[in-house]
Amino acid sequence: NLDELQVPRGQVYIIPNRCKGCGICVELCPRDILIISEEQNEKGYHYPEVVSDECVHCEFCTMVCPEFAIFTLELGENS
Repeated sequence: NLDELQVPRGQVYIIPNRCKGCGICVELCPRDILIISEEQNEKGYHYPEVVSDECVHCEFCTMVCPEFAIFTLELGENS
C-alpha cells in the first residue's frame, strides 16, 4: 500500500579536510542537498555543505567521492 510507504531519511556528513573540491557530489545529488561552500579547507579547496534536510540516504555522494570525504547515515523514524 502506497500510504504505508516510508521514504528513507538520511544525514549527510562531510569531512572537509579530505575534500579536493571536485563537486561531483554536488552535481549528482538527486535531491540538491549540497552546494559548494564559500569556506575553504586547510588545503584551500571549497568543500560541499549541506543546505537541505531532504536527504533520502541514496548514498550517491558516498559512492562517487574519490576522496572518501562524504557519507550518509540513515536516520531512524523518530529523527
